Amino acid sequence: MVNEFTSDIHRAATWSLVLSVLMMATGALAIALPMVAGFAVTGIVGWLLIFSGALHLALALSGGGATAVVWEIVLGVLYGAIGFYLLANPVAGLESLTLAIAVYLFVEGIVEFVLSFQLRHRTGAGWLLVDGIITLVLSVLIWTTYPSSAAWVVGTLVGISMLFSGITRFMLSRRIRRLAV
Repeated sequence: MVNEFTSDIHRAATWSLVLSVLMMATGALAIALPMVAGFAVTGIVGWLLIFSGALHLALALSGGGATAVVWEIVLGVLYGAIGFYLLANPVAGLESLTLAIAVYLFVEGIVEFVLSFQLRHRTGAGWLLVDGIITLVLSVLIWTTYPSSAAWVVGTLVGISMLFSGITRFMLSRRIRRLAV
C-alpha cells in the first residue's frame, strides 16, 4: 500500500516536472515574442468574455425577478460585445489591456505604499515599500510609453509570470519527487 502511494506521488511529480518545463519554455517564448503573446492573451480574454456573456444570458433564461433577468441580459450582451470587439480589433484590445494593466499596477503600488507605512514597525514592512515603489515605477513606465508599450507589456508580463511559475513548480516537484523515493 505504501509503495503504491509512493509510486503515485512519484508519477504525479514527474508529470508536474514535464508541465513545469513546458511552462518555462512557453514563458521564455512569450518574452522573446511579446507582441505575439500579447495578441494571444487578447484572444483568450475575448473568448472568455464571450463565454461569460453566454453564461449570463443562459442565467437570465433561468428566470428570477424581472430586475435580475434584465441585469443578466445587460451583462451578457455587454460581455459578449466586448469579447467580440477584442477578437475583431486585436490591436485596440491589446492597447486596452495595456492601459488596464497600467491602472492596476498604479493602484496596487499605492496600496502597497500605504500599507508599508501602516505596518512600518513590523518586520518586512520595508519590502512592501520597495515593492510599492517598483510597482509604481513600472506603472508610470507603461503609462508614459503608451501606446508603444502595448507592443510588449502584456506578452512580456505574461511570459515572466509563466517562466517563474514554471521554475517554482519545477523546484517544488523535484523536492516532492525526492521525498517520495
